[in-house]
Amino acid sequence: MVVGCKRVTVEADTPEPPKTAENIQVSESDAGRWPVHDTERPAPAVVTPGAEPGEAPSDAIVLFDGTDLTQWQTTKWVIRDGYMESVKGAGYIRTKESFGSCQLHVEFATPANVKGKGQGRGNSGVFLQDEYELQVLDSYDNHT
Repeated sequence: MVVGCKRVTVEADTPEPPKTAENIQVSESDAGRWPVHDTERPAPAVVTPGAEPGEAPSDAIVLFDGTDLTQWQTTKWVIRDGYMESVKGAGYIRTKESFGSCQLHVEFATPANVKGKGQGRGNSGVFLQDEYELQVLDSYDNHT
């Protein structure tokens, strides 16, 4: 086994940089702009979980409740039996509201009658920031 190392030294009398807005890590939230780890920073609101399994927590923004697409930009997607479905030529679907730091809960289903192999078994995904895709595939019995 070969292990490499690099010598790093710090002079004992090197002063610490001044604590200015330029070199202090901050985070921005609804509570304002606060230095990271600031003990005076307001705590987030307490979130009450849903009373029943499957119910959204108190701070959730429900984007689809099984009945309408009012939270979404105009699209050709359709609602069937409490779920939203893409149809041929419908393209992507996007929320009207933009989101920053968030928790995301997504429920999905794969085709009941599986046909094909690989992505032909049910290819879907969720885009974040109009750039990054979380791929959702039916990979049952796929040995790769």
